Amino acid sequence: MKLENIPYLTWIVWTILAAATVFAIGTQQWSNLIVIVTAFILTLLPALSSERFRIHLPLSFVAAISVFVFATLFLGEVFDFYNRYWWWDILLHGSSAVGFGIIGFLFVFYLFQGDKYAAPPWALALISFCFAVSIGAIWEVFEFAMDELFDLTMQKSGLTDTMSDIIVDMIGASIGAISGFLWIKGRTSGLTGMIDEFITLNKAGYRKLRDSSPIRLSDGRQKTPSAPPTDEPKGESDR
Repeated sequence: MKLENIPYLTWIVWTILAAATVFAIGTQQWSNLIVIVTAFILTLLPALSSERFRIHLPLSFVAAISVFVFATLFLGEVFDFYNRYWWWDILLHGSSAVGFGIIGFLFVFYLFQGDKYAAPPWALALISFCFAVSIGAIWEVFEFAMDELFDLTMQKSGLTDTMSDIIVDMIGASIGAISGFLWIKGRTSGLTGMIDEFITLNKAGYRKLRDSSPIRLSDGRQKTPSAPPTDEPKGESDR
């Protein structure tokens, strides 16, 4: 991703994190420095991954990821928003799960090259849900590791906090997965509009999408296109 394509919100986040890094070094707040540097690296990942995998990310995606990381690590940990506002953790876990549910759908749909008929819509939604919940579980492991290694309090109340987070993750993942399901069914507003925007920008990865679109017959009915012929050799029984 070129620098001129970086959203303004991301630049603002980077500027704040850079200033906070200098301040943490000057005041020898090493635990805060680790969190700040981690946040900065995570905000770089969308731009780096888009270049590495040749993915065109909508600006809204990049900005949302930057703001989420900033709110989670910088505001949540450095400024202790998790303890100041009881709803902060619930808000972030729920919104991240929705996002990962959408990302999971886009990834699975990419593997099918945009073929809507490669698997039932409910199956794609289920895989998307599992993907998002798995990311949530990995994050809980990260919180545990940070608490054990650097004496932080990311897990707050321990098991109760972890299980509450996973439950919220499941709810958010359901919303993201259902959004993918509705997009396949033809909805293109709200969260499904974000899915449609991403696929539009990355048509090369979803090249079967147009070919798999249903054909409208003269009587108004729709017919699913037949699968293209393959060049595989016939078996002995077919000769």
